[in-house]
Amino acid sequence: MKKSLIILTIIGVLTVSCEKPQKDVAIISTQFGDMVVEFFDESAPKHVESFKAHAESGYYNGSIFHRIIPGFMIQGGDPNTKGDDDSKYGMGGYSGKYFGIGDESDSTTWMVPAEFNDLKHKHGILSMARSQDPNSGGSQFFVCAGDIPHLDGNYTVFGQVIEGNPIIDQIVNSPRNEKDLPNQRIEMQVRIEKRDK
Repeated sequence: MKKSLIILTIIGVLTVSCEKPQKDVAIISTQFGDMVVEFFDESAPKHVESFKAHAESGYYNGSIFHRIIPGFMIQGGDPNTKGDDDSKYGMGGYSGKYFGIGDESDSTTWMVPAEFNDLKHKHGILSMARSQDPNSGGSQFFVCAGDIPHLDGNYTVFGQVIEGNPIIDQIVNSPRNEKDLPNQRIEMQVRIEKRDK
């Protein structure tokens, strides 16, 4: 009996020690294909936590990239873009968790405080959109479609596209109107997956 327990324990230890460490990534799916995003948990933990909470709840699903500017960025994450009234696009969204900004009993007032860091805004970087107030990050995010050094230290970088970079260029070069809104809806579905580190 003791011999069997020892063998089972050794097998269990070997099984556990052979598993590869994993990390969360976001998959942003569009009609052009998928972008896989890795997170910078140590540099912007609150932004990462908020984004993951929204992705896991389905909050982003059916919203669109509502602002595209070649050489600059593609912006999305506004729940208002699920509707047809484009006068409200770019005006909505809130944090996926309460971080001390807003009314704790009203989730629609929650914001993410700034977590400015030394990461550079370059092609493929995921960063948080905000108003003039540095502590006004909600759910809207942008993916850089070029190098944008004037944003460094002024907006919170919290991730990076590691697969699907050509998708960024396809989206940003789509026909758009005078408000930088794509002529055709570019909807997203966002989910979190585990990947080997």
